[in-house]
Amino acid sequence: MVEHDAFSATREAYDALASTYAQRFRDELRDRPLDRAILSAFAEVVRASGDGQVADLGCGPGHITAHLDELGLAVFGVDAAPAMIELARQAYPGLRFDVGSMAALDIADGVLGGVLSRWSVIHTPPPELPVILTEFHRVLAPGGHLLIGFSATDGPSHPTQVFDHAVAPAYRWSPDHLAAMLRESGLAEVARMVREPQPTDRRQFQEIQLLARKA
Repeated sequence: MVEHDAFSATREAYDALASTYAQRFRDELRDRPLDRAILSAFAEVVRASGDGQVADLGCGPGHITAHLDELGLAVFGVDAAPAMIELARQAYPGLRFDVGSMAALDIADGVLGGVLSRWSVIHTPPPELPVILTEFHRVLAPGGHLLIGFSATDGPSHPTQVFDHAVAPAYRWSPDHLAAMLRESGLAEVARMVREPQPTDRRQFQEIQLLARKA
């Protein structure tokens, strides 16, 4: 019940801030060349592995979904917050956006060529994350790829750490620990990108993006 209440509170918080969030992050890729590069690499490996559909899970107002569409992927977005999905549909009427939970995706087994989870697991309590990683594995086709982004803990001795997110309680992860959890879920790490914090960043956390593949 506590975990369900946390999920509901997070969804309601993002609903309330949807317009502000969309305005703040609409152009976030413009000054982030490394993020654009890893998304381009993700698009390339998805195409090379069969060019199946891609789900942007935790898509928010849809700007990253639209970027993947521009990269040539057959992509759709899913988010738990209905207000986010409404903004995404208004901004990108040619793309598909669905309300849904990462813990119980309304997607058939083994049909996706790729899954993008860009900072969308950060509000998941650590005991619940294996359920979500299992869902990622379930919906991916053999050879499909996952790109998952998150903030790193202060060192390998800290598997997870809570941090002061502006919207809802959130968690950082040890990259090696999360990579091991991916392996346990049947997703083998292919590559990782580590971005060091900039002096002007409010939070001095490393940003990690792990690329993993389903056997």
